[in-house]
Amino acid sequence: MTVVSETTKAPDSNSSIQVREIAVAHSPDSDDAFMFYGLATHKVRTPGLRFTHTLCDIETLNQKAREGVYDVTAISFHAYPYIQDKYALMSCGGSVGEGYGPMIVSPRAFTVSEIKTKRIAVPGTLTTAYLALQLFAPGIQTEVVPFDQIIPQVLEGKYEAGLIIHEGQLTYDKSGLHRVVDLGRWWQKVTGLPLPLGGNAVRRALGPEMPAVTAALRESIQYALDHREEALAYAMQFARDLDPQSADKFVGMYVNERTLDYGPDGREAVRRLLDMGHKAGIIGPEAQIDWV
Repeated sequence: MTVVSETTKAPDSNSSIQVREIAVAHSPDSDDAFMFYGLATHKVRTPGLRFTHTLCDIETLNQKAREGVYDVTAISFHAYPYIQDKYALMSCGGSVGEGYGPMIVSPRAFTVSEIKTKRIAVPGTLTTAYLALQLFAPGIQTEVVPFDQIIPQVLEGKYEAGLIIHEGQLTYDKSGLHRVVDLGRWWQKVTGLPLPLGGNAVRRALGPEMPAVTAALRESIQYALDHREEALAYAMQFARDLDPQSADKFVGMYVNERTLDYGPDGREAVRRLLDMGHKAGIIGPEAQIDWV
């Protein structure tokens, strides 16, 4: 966290407000871009705070969070138990699959029992996709591949199947791949709950400013939902091969009313996911979830 030397005038006042810089990091994806549109374009302002933005893939963000690099960071829920000493979870900003989520795809229409014997290309071992995969098929063989290279490498035959996240969930069939398992659908059948994939975490070192920073993100999400057309136009630059209609669909899947607040079942889903991961031996630390 950096304190910016400049000051700004408070509205209708001769006094000055010291501006504190809040370092924000999120994925270069259309849904995150949509979510942070209000803050990134200064449509949403919070007196005394200035937000700077860094874009990284989610596995990098998970690793950076372990070092406490950013004040606000997108994370996979799988990563939270490993960073809970440094961060609390924001009560807004979640990406939650309502009966959909990461998918195992393959050039062949494998059965569920067959796919559990294959080596799967995964986007990172701290992703929630990986956690859900290990809960679905304990001990399944995996190899980490950058998320945007999974579909190309499966098509090249380097892997018999891949675990896809982000926009690939809408584009895999254009490449001729088959969906073998939708882990969001599987999770819902097992638990009756939505699948919480990613959230935003706020650094505990911000202390009393944590609620104000969280409120700023909630306002940014609300602004995007209220000004959908302009926020989507901004998000299109991060849409990775999606046409406007598909980008609108993808954003709607992961930025909606539940992104403003998880709701009781959403919070229970986070608790259940991390508890199951810990009891299965996939997650080492037991999660102590704090919401801001």
